[in-house]
Amino acid sequence: MTRRSEWEDDVDVLRSTEETNEAIGGTLDGTLIARLEIDIREASPERVVARMPVAGNLQPFGILHGGGTAALCETVGSVGASLAAPDRIAVGIELNVNHLRAVHRGSITATGTPVHSGRTTAVWDMRVIDDEDRLIAVARLTLAVREPPKG
Repeated sequence: MTRRSEWEDDVDVLRSTEETNEAIGGTLDGTLIARLEIDIREASPERVVARMPVAGNLQPFGILHGGGTAALCETVGSVGASLAAPDRIAVGIELNVNHLRAVHRGSITATGTPVHSGRTTAVWDMRVIDDEDRLIAVARLTLAVREPPKG
């Protein structure tokens, strides 16, 4: 699967974490994505959907840890912004998450869409739902879009 260039009309939609990882040129070895078991279900420059289990990502009170939700949202926005910027990388520089409902079991799904995709910055909005389609969090991520490190 190839990344979409700004001038192409067709949008390639990636359908797995592995496909997405290959398209953005990274590795999942030793990443938080792997540790939290984040599963990217759909990825394009216009929309990213990813899922994460609640089990294994709990705080001591038996509810989903807010940091897990934040990591899922940052992953979604970072993947989308990276796909929108061929040959560049996108890294989060500010993340705001509003936690609206506690989750005790099952999985959560984040859907992200771009608000702004510029040459040096991007902004993505995410909505996070539980298995019963209840809204559990909303987030906004600002990213720096840069040249990849040399070497």
